[in-house]
Amino acid sequence: MGGVRVEVLGPLRLLVDGTPVEVPGPKRRAALALLALAGGRTVPVDHLLDALWPGGVPDSGRQALHTHVSRLRTLLGPAADRLRTLQDGYRLELAADELDLAQARALLARTKALDDPAAALPLLRQAHALWRGPVLADLTDVPPIAVAVEEQERLRQEVTDALVGRAVEAGDGAGVVGQAAAAHAADPLREPGAVLLMRALAASGQPAEALRVGREFRRMLADETGLDPSPALGEVERAVAAGAAGPAPAAPGRPTPATRLIGREEQVSALRRLLAEERLVTVVGPGGVGKTRVALEVAGRGETPVVLLAPVTDPAGLPHALAAALDLKVSRGDVLASCLALLGDRPGLLVVDNCEHLLAGARELVEALLAGCPRLSVLATSREPLGLAAEYTYRLAPLPVPHPGGEVTASASVALFLERARRARPGPPPGPAELRLVADIVRRLDGLPLAIELAAGRLSSLSLADLHARLDRSLDLLGGARTGDARHRTLRATVEWSYQLLTDDEQRLFRHLALFADGADLDTAEQLAADLGLGGDPGSLLARLVDASLLDADFADGTRYRMLETLRAFGSDRLAAAGEAHAAEALLVRWAVGLTERIRAGLDGAAEAEADATLRREIANLRVAWRLARRSGDLDSAAAIVIALFEAIGYRDLVELRGWAEELAADPALAAHPRAAAVLGVAAEGVYHRGDAGGAERLARTGLERGPDPDDAWYGRMALAVVALARGEFEETAEHALAAVAAVGEHRECLGIAALAAAYGGDLDTARELNGRGTAAAVSPSMRSWAAYVAGEIEGLAGDLETAEAHYRTALRLARGVGATFLAGVASVGLLAVLARAGRVHDALRGYTRVVDGFARTGNWTHLWTTLRNLADLLRTLGDDRTAALIDAAADLAPDAPAVAGARPFPSPDGPVPDRTEILRLAHEAVTRADRVQAGTSGARSASR
Repeated sequence: MGGVRVEVLGPLRLLVDGTPVEVPGPKRRAALALLALAGGRTVPVDHLLDALWPGGVPDSGRQALHTHVSRLRTLLGPAADRLRTLQDGYRLELAADELDLAQARALLARTKALDDPAAALPLLRQAHALWRGPVLADLTDVPPIAVAVEEQERLRQEVTDALVGRAVEAGDGAGVVGQAAAAHAADPLREPGAVLLMRALAASGQPAEALRVGREFRRMLADETGLDPSPALGEVERAVAAGAAGPAPAAPGRPTPATRLIGREEQVSALRRLLAEERLVTVVGPGGVGKTRVALEVAGRGETPVVLLAPVTDPAGLPHALAAALDLKVSRGDVLASCLALLGDRPGLLVVDNCEHLLAGARELVEALLAGCPRLSVLATSREPLGLAAEYTYRLAPLPVPHPGGEVTASASVALFLERARRARPGPPPGPAELRLVADIVRRLDGLPLAIELAAGRLSSLSLADLHARLDRSLDLLGGARTGDARHRTLRATVEWSYQLLTDDEQRLFRHLALFADGADLDTAEQLAADLGLGGDPGSLLARLVDASLLDADFADGTRYRMLETLRAFGSDRLAAAGEAHAAEALLVRWAVGLTERIRAGLDGAAEAEADATLRREIANLRVAWRLARRSGDLDSAAAIVIALFEAIGYRDLVELRGWAEELAADPALAAHPRAAAVLGVAAEGVYHRGDAGGAERLARTGLERGPDPDDAWYGRMALAVVALARGEFEETAEHALAAVAAVGEHRECLGIAALAAAYGGDLDTARELNGRGTAAAVSPSMRSWAAYVAGEIEGLAGDLETAEAHYRTALRLARGVGATFLAGVASVGLLAVLARAGRVHDALRGYTRVVDGFARTGNWTHLWTTLRNLADLLRTLGDDRTAALIDAAADLAPDAPAVAGARPFPSPDGPVPDRTEILRLAHEAVTRADRVQAGTSGARSASR
C-alpha cells in the first residue's frame, strides 16, 4: 500500500509517496476534498451527488461521479487501494498523519492534557503551521465544503488562541504577538482574541499598546453592537495597568448569559424592588418566556448562588443541587442541614431555577431555606407557583408585540428578533418592508423570547421572506390544537417547526439526546449516533442540531452538547410518540453501565484523576439512568452500576452514590440476584462511612451468606475488616482483610487495613511488612495515598515523627490530586496529631483551623469529632482545660462520634454541654487565643536572643 497525504488546510494538495500530484477539474478536486474531510468514514453516493450538483443531479451524474472516482484512483497510483468502493458509497482511508486536518486536531487535543505550557508550545506551533493559506478557496461553492471551511476556521482560531495563551504562560509572549495580532485583525469584535493580543503585548513589554487595543475594542464593540465587553476585558486591563498581563480569567462558577437582555428592564427593576421587601418571589410563566434569563439579570454579576434544578430528575437530588450551587462538598451527614448551616443568618439572595418538574420537593427545599436562614431571600422560577404562604408570585408575560399598523422599531420583541438575526446573518439594517415582515413574525410567535430566537436563528439558511412564508405554513399559532396553556402551545409549535426542518436521522438523534439531563460530551453523542445506526457523519448531525438552536455546544471543558429544558421535554414527548421511549431508556441505562465500568477501571489505575473528573461531570446523567433502571426493575444494570462505583462510594464525597447502594440492598428482589453479595458489600461500605458500624456489619454478613464467591465476597470482607478495626478487634480485622487480599490482589487497600490492625495491636514489624507489600503493588494514586497514610500511622506509633509527617504529606498530596476526600481527611487528622506531638504547636493550631472548617463544610462529623478530641488534647497541654473539657463532653454525648478506648481521666465541665454550633465557635476562639500566645512566646524568645 503506497503512501498518500491529503492537505486541506489551504489549497487542496495531494501527495503520493511524498510527490505532489496535480488534481485537475473542480468536481474531481471537490470529490477528493469531500472524501478526505470525511476522516475515514464512508461518504454515501447520494451525499456526493448532492454536493457536486447542488442545483440538481443530472441523469449522467452517477456515471460522472464513478468516472471522477476512477480518475482519482489513477492519480493515487500505488495508493489506489486506499480509495474503496463500498455498497453505499466511497471511503478514502487515511492514517492520522496523512491528513493535515486530523493532525491539527490531534496536536490540539494532546496539548489540552499538558499542564506545562512550555511542553504544549511546540505542539501548538506545529499545529498552527499546518495552515498554508485560504482553506479550499476554489471549492467553497460546494455547500458541504463551505461548512467544513467554516469549521476549520474555528479550529484555526482555537489553535491560535491556545498558542498565544500557552506562549504567554510560558514567558514567550513576544514570540506570538504576530499571530495574536493577525487573529484579532481577522475578527476584531471577538473578545477572546482582543484579550489574548493584550496579554501577548503586555508580556512582550508593550503595556501601552495593550491598553490601546483594549480601548479600541471597547469603542468598536459599542459602536457596532451597542454592547459592553465582559468583565474579563476589564480584569486584563487592570492587570496590564498594574504591570502584569495576568493569567487567563477563570471560568465563572455560575451561569453567565452570552447575550444582553432585551425588553425586560421594567420587570428586572420591579423584581429588585420586590426582593427588598419580600423573602420569596417566584417568577411564573410558560416555558420559553425568559424566566431564567430575567432571574440571572436580577441576580447581577456578583456572587449570588444559582441553584439549577433542570438537570435534577429525582427529588432526592435537590439538596445536592443546592450544595453544588454553594460550592459545598458534603461527605457525611445531612446535606440540606449542612447547606443551611453554611448560609446561616447572613443576608443574601439565592436563585432557585426551574422548579416546575419537582414542585413538591422544591417547595420543601425553599420552605426549609426560609425557615433556617432568616436573612436570606429566594428568587425562584417555575411554570406554576410553589404554593407557600410567604410566596409573592410574579407573572412574567411575553414581550410586547407591535400593533398592526403601529410603530415597529419601538417594540421589544422586534428589537430582540433583529439583534439575534444580526448574529445569524450580519448585514445592512432592514428596510420598511422587511420591518413589516418582522413585526408579523413576532406577532405570530406571541412575543415569546425563545420562539423569537429560534425563528431568527433560521436566517442563516432562509431569507426573511422565506422564513415568514414558512412560519405561515408550518405554525398555526393563533388556533389549532387546544392542549394546555395557549402560550405553551405557541412554544411547542415553534419547537415543532424547528424539529420538522430536520432530516429523519437528525430528528432521531435529537429525540435520544433529550434523555441526557446534563447534556452529552462529543464522544457520547457520536457513540449514540452509531448505536442508533444513523447515516452520515455524527459530527455533521450534531452541527446541524446546534445550528438549528436545538442543541447548545459548550466548550468550557471539552465539547459538550446541552438542550434547553423545554426542548428536552419536547424531545421526550417525541420519543413516546415514536414508540422509542422504552428502547431509548434502555440505551441510556446501557450507556451508564458502560460508563461506570470505565470509571471503575480508571479509578483503579493510573488514570484516576481523569476518571474522577468524568464521574463528577456525568453524575446528573447517571442519576437519570439509575432511576430508569430502578423504575424498570433492571436489577442487572442497577447492580452493575453500584458495584462499579465502589471506589467512589468508599473514598469520595459523593454521598448520593451511597444512597443508591443502600436502596438497592434493601430491594427484596436482590436476594435471588447472582451478584447480591457484591451489592450488599458495597452498601455496607457506604453505611460504614455514615457512621453505622452495626448496619454495615449486618449487610456484609448477609452478603457473605448469600454469595460465598470470592470475586464478590471481598466487598463484604472489606466492610467487616474496617468495622472490626474501628472496634479494636485486630485479629478479626486481619482475618477479613487478608481473605480479601486472596480474592482481589495486593494492589488494593486490604493489606493496609491488615497493617493497621497489626500496628494498633503493637506488632510494628508485621505492620511494616504488610504495608510494604501493599505499597509495592499499589497503582492508583488513591491506593498509593492509602499506603502512605498507613505508613504514617505506623511510624507515628514508632515515635519517628519526622518520617510519619513525610508519609502523611504524601498521602494528602496524592488524595487531593484525584478527589479522594476521605483519604485527604484522615491523612490531615494524622498529620496534625504528629505536628502537635513534635512540639510544632503553631503549625498544628493553624492546621486544626483548616481541618475543622473543612470537615464542618462537608458535614463529616464523625471525623470532625476525632479532630476536635485531638484538638482538646493539644489545648489541655496549653492550659485551656475548660475548652478541652467542653469539647470532650460534647463528643461523648454525640451519637456519631467514634468510641474511645478506655476512660478519659479528665473532669467533666460545669454547666450544660454546648451544641455543635457552639462547640465550633469555642474551638475557633480557643485556637485563635492559643495561636496568639504561641506567636507572642516566639517573639519574646527572638527578642531575648
